Amino acid sequence: MAQYAILIFDDAAAGDYIPAQQAASKRHADDLIDSGAMIAAYALQSTDTATSLRGDVVTDGPFIDSKEVIAGICVIEAPDLDAALELARGNPAVRWDRGGVEVRPVAGGIAPISR
Repeated sequence: MAQYAILIFDDAAAGDYIPAQQAASKRHADDLIDSGAMIAAYALQSTDTATSLRGDVVTDGPFIDSKEVIAGICVIEAPDLDAALELARGNPAVRWDRGGVEVRPVAGGIAPISR
């Protein structure tokens, strides 16, 4: 089965999710887990905690300054892009008018290696 990354975007100025939004996000994650589609998911801290590298230059803040920022990522398994889009469509961020999601096929990965 193919893997897809779901990038969850949010309006950087919108602030933290309110409790109802947090609960809706948790329900969606639980649905993905229960369906067996969820591989991993991570919420990211705000962009004011970001550090970017460009060549030899290290700067505070996100790589790109924009209205929308990546708020989290999720990796799912789905038989095809249409199925992945259907799973992503259930993400409440799609309906909140403050961001949305982007779905991209995973080209490859490296599992954790113990040394």
